[in-house]
Amino acid sequence: MSSEYVRPPVLDLEQFRGFSAGPLWDKMGIQLHELSPEYAVATMPVEGNTQSVGILHGGAYVVIAEGLGSIAANMFAGEGRVAVGIEVSATHTGSISEGFVTATCQALHLGRTLTTHEIVCTDENGRRLSTIRLTNFIKDRKK
Repeated sequence: MSSEYVRPPVLDLEQFRGFSAGPLWDKMGIQLHELSPEYAVATMPVEGNTQSVGILHGGAYVVIAEGLGSIAANMFAGEGRVAVGIEVSATHTGSISEGFVTATCQALHLGRTLTTHEIVCTDENGRRLSTIRLTNFIKDRKK
């Protein structure tokens, strides 16, 4: 018997159609538009997700990014395995007070036990607002 790791097949996009990263995503109005282990896109309205000074809350960037990167990592993990976040970092470089934010997630590393994704959040004009890096640990799902 070989000790070489054989990754389960990537889960089908249809299994994620209409998927949400949880009730928080629903409350924040986040919509998933594209999804693969390597690339994913979601949008979020600014309205309802602002801090006291009227700009999008920095934590909102992290919510959309962590959800998006985790969904992509779980799609990559395949049947019988689960990806769980172990590190997230964010650098906010712009602010927004109205409209929508688009989060674009790109895989930097897809390995047997670790995935790393970079998520870039932009405004409707393509101006970068935040850059988030997320690392997930892939493990067997408990039965």
